[in-house]
Amino acid sequence: MKLAIDAMGGDHAPESVIRGCEIALETYEDLKVTLVGNEADIKKYIQPSDRVEILHTEVTIEGEDSPVKAVRRKKDSSMVLAIQQVKEGKADAAISAGNTGALMTAGLLVVGRIKGIERPALSPMLPTLGGEGFLLLDVGANMDSKASHLYQYAVMGDVYMKKVRKVVKPRIGLLNVGTEAGKGTELTKEVFELLENSSMEFVGNVEARDLLEGVADVVVCDGFSGNLVLKSIEGTALSLFSILKRELTSTFKNKLAAGILKPAFKQVKKQMDYSEYGGAGLFGLNAPIIKAHGSSNDRAFFNAIRQAKTMHDENVVATIRQELVKNENDTEQKKEL
Repeated sequence: MKLAIDAMGGDHAPESVIRGCEIALETYEDLKVTLVGNEADIKKYIQPSDRVEILHTEVTIEGEDSPVKAVRRKKDSSMVLAIQQVKEGKADAAISAGNTGALMTAGLLVVGRIKGIERPALSPMLPTLGGEGFLLLDVGANMDSKASHLYQYAVMGDVYMKKVRKVVKPRIGLLNVGTEAGKGTELTKEVFELLENSSMEFVGNVEARDLLEGVADVVVCDGFSGNLVLKSIEGTALSLFSILKRELTSTFKNKLAAGILKPAFKQVKKQMDYSEYGGAGLFGLNAPIIKAHGSSNDRAFFNAIRQAKTMHDENVVATIRQELVKNENDTEQKKEL
């Protein structure tokens, strides 16, 4: 497999990006990478080889750039060129830790949507107390959604969890303000009916407070609600560890206790750490495009690579296409009956 990597995207690029690539190259013997970015900066951390190519460009898309304008005006940027590699068949997937909106725009304009998918979704794996994690679709790609969009998110999430996370029957939940069937907006009520009549393992409405308990394997929602959930979980985790650190270092007695409990706290932090779950997949595009976290360290970027590789190896995009055709045929048969 060959990956195109935006080496200049993210808070700690290019060093953390390249360190993550090095871990991946050591882990996967069949992996090759094309690092797109400033060649001089890249060569400070890695040299080209038969498994590493460098595609030079001095143009980057910044975090504050307008997504659409940046993609159209900076066609020779590291992000756009990485996705162009996929479009031209020179790479099987692309990864960037850069501007999220620009990556989604570039994915849509360059790679394009899967036929039958109305709106792609930005979909991260988030931690659960049991360690399995859950997939949340959508977390900001589309602020305004239709019922058909959320239904398609569920189909894509179902395929991903089966193929990549090896969950035999993924439990699909619909994010709502209550668990009762009649709760929510007109949108959620319509989505509830669609999912209830599908062949997927729909467990009904789920509340935000139960997500970390592992109430569902896939949770679907509109991008506005999903982004609020994502930021709330990230913010709560950061605040919690900040409070713990402050309290456990406040007195000599607490410091002694902290020393004893340090291994346990490390395990808790690892369990709740986003870096262990890879990046956010841009589901619904014609190839695996992964958005790594902007503050990714080398381990986080490696896990994003692992996610992209698994999506490619397990033919996730092709399977989504097949499922869409199957669902379309099932719908036509029901209409005839």
